[in-house]
Amino acid sequence: MKHVTVLLNETIDYLNIKDDGIYVDLTLGGAGHTKLLLSKLKTGHLYAFDQDMYAINLAKETFKDNENITVIHDNFANIRKRLNELGVFKVDGIIADLGMSSFQIDDISRGFTYLKDTSLDMRMNQNSMLTAKDIVNTYEKDDLAQIFFKYGDEENGFKIANEIIRRRPLETTFDLVNICDKINYKRKGHSAKKVFQALRIAVNDEIKTLEDMLEQTVDLLNEEGRLCIITFHSLEDRIVKHFMKKYSELNIPKNLPIIGELKTKFDLVTRKPVYPSEEEMLENSRSKSAKLRVAKKNRI
Repeated sequence: MKHVTVLLNETIDYLNIKDDGIYVDLTLGGAGHTKLLLSKLKTGHLYAFDQDMYAINLAKETFKDNENITVIHDNFANIRKRLNELGVFKVDGIIADLGMSSFQIDDISRGFTYLKDTSLDMRMNQNSMLTAKDIVNTYEKDDLAQIFFKYGDEENGFKIANEIIRRRPLETTFDLVNICDKINYKRKGHSAKKVFQALRIAVNDEIKTLEDMLEQTVDLLNEEGRLCIITFHSLEDRIVKHFMKKYSELNIPKNLPIIGELKTKFDLVTRKPVYPSEEEMLENSRSKSAKLRVAKKNRI
């Protein structure tokens, strides 16, 4: 399974790497960013997280002779706890590529694809209990509709939820695809794309873990340290954009006397998102929706 890393050079360039620095790759995946980052370190160290054991095992084999990397099997929402356990309290840069790894999509047994008939799974961490099959077969109609609308922007979420209830139990991905085909038969693009995205986000609690992780980066970063986040859909990007904005702006009431210089915790390195080049989008269709945002920790 071939994994093509999105915005590889742009992300590593924006990280502004010091060869003796401490860095964190929160989404190890196929290790594209990891390999390039490691190549720029001399005495520095990289801590690489992933909740998928396939990625962890692959990385442990790939980097078994490299003393500059520590591989950590965990959700990135636990970044501070896991780093603190290793005696790491400050880092010089953090990367998170929120896109799915190609091996997760291409391995049909994982249930992420709507193009093959397979199990309704969608767990990124296969040790987790909740699956997509559990959600579609046990959640109430209103809860299903809310998931489809909130996480997938699926305008026919209630109709799809109603049909799911009527056809339960659903066993495979095509059981769900057939429902989406019936409801979204006029839609351009795949009828089930939004529903599958929404279920994946719900199964893996992606929004809460993203918000938890982002808040922890504020104190973890050293002065001048950089945070590079790549998103792939509007909900993720909106969360990252608002987070960086919150910590890069001062909200001071008018006419309030100020003594001394006030500084924000972050400066925006990229005022607007960085997109893949036309060449990259042609070579890798999965990169078309990618956006990179970068912030830098201010000197206090």
